[in-house]
Amino acid sequence: MATVVIMPKQGNTVESCIIAKWHKQIGDAIKVGDLLFTYETDKATFDEEASIEGTLLAVFFEEGDDVPVLSNMCVIGEKGENISEFASASVEKSAEKEEVKAVKEVVVEKTVASTGTTDAGKISPRARNKAENANVDISYASPTGPNGRIIERDIDTLIKDGVKVTPAAKADYQPGGSYDGTGIGGRITTADINRGPLSEITDTKGTVVTEYEDIKTTNIRKVIAKAMHKSLSTMAQLTLNTSFDATSILNYRKLIKENGDKLGLSNITINDIVVFAAAKTLLSHKTLNAHNMEDYMRLFNTVHMGVAIDTDRGLMVPTIFNCDLKTLDTISIETKELAAKCKQGTISPDALSGGTFTITNLGALGIESFTPVINPPQTAILGVCGLETKVKEVNGQIKTYQAMGLSLTIDHRAVDGAPGAKFLKDLCANLENFEVLLAK
Repeated sequence: MATVVIMPKQGNTVESCIIAKWHKQIGDAIKVGDLLFTYETDKATFDEEASIEGTLLAVFFEEGDDVPVLSNMCVIGEKGENISEFASASVEKSAEKEEVKAVKEVVVEKTVASTGTTDAGKISPRARNKAENANVDISYASPTGPNGRIIERDIDTLIKDGVKVTPAAKADYQPGGSYDGTGIGGRITTADINRGPLSEITDTKGTVVTEYEDIKTTNIRKVIAKAMHKSLSTMAQLTLNTSFDATSILNYRKLIKENGDKLGLSNITINDIVVFAAAKTLLSHKTLNAHNMEDYMRLFNTVHMGVAIDTDRGLMVPTIFNCDLKTLDTISIETKELAAKCKQGTISPDALSGGTFTITNLGALGIESFTPVINPPQTAILGVCGLETKVKEVNGQIKTYQAMGLSLTIDHRAVDGAPGAKFLKDLCANLENFEVLLAK
């Protein structure tokens, strides 16, 4: 029995998703768990897996299409089954448009056949449009239409052959050679010809390498870029750097590692400890646990902590809601669950919004200090840095200790430097006396 696969609704705020990639084609055999397609919201990228076995009978949308949630995406069933009932209205309308375009093209073809020429230079409008979108030079197309006219299948052949050469480079171009097209639209220029095929480039060990590779920018990467640019271009951001004696939290972390299993605790990390301490400290510094709404400040009475997660899909910031009301163990468990969902592409967009403050950690990469970028409309973000060995005087003696750096970026339009510095001072005090903070 044929079964339709719909575009999932990822969260209450998502109305449509963009198809990033189809991993299966019509006619492919499908097994349970096979990856069907990848799709993107404005916050995250997700993979849709097959829940049934069969054959992929139909696909209703193409890569790059913006598809409303709950729309029919494809049909899986047995070969020969009638699937017309699953065709969505949008697909039918799209088909009608294609049909009209095809009819118009046939009319134009007939006109060309009778006149033998057109103002378009013996190429159909549809073929010209495809050539322009693909950035191929139509002068290299072999016409197969009436009266030597270039039609769409000729452009398809041209695209498949990959012929993108400037007129000046045509004479020296060697078909089948692997050239680096640096011209407009990826065309091969005379400079590319003179440099030689990329296959001739080798490293010091004699291994064949290419000069570079082009990777298509994903929708989520575009969203991140837009958000970061907006953040830096619309805010007066100021970063304050400090450090604290990490002896207390390192000792506590060691104690947890040694006795966690006996006590039934999760694998609590240093970052979990910082998140816990920051959530408790923020309650006394509400201008940092806030949203700048331009005309007014929205101060929150609870902390919805955003925790930055690095994934192959891009940076994601899931939210631990009511973080200040949760135990350290609960925060640790929830952070790991959210991180896993981000990396697997199963995180709900609702979990990627609503934060009142954000923490981002680059300490594991050895960063001593950096400038975190605020996530609007939040007023601050805390960067956690790596450990350094420092010295201090204790009872007249010089002793070494492990120091951890903190970098706080504030929106200076909403928060002055002094309140930011006071928050850092209190946070450092809480981290240096972590056992006392736990007892409060």
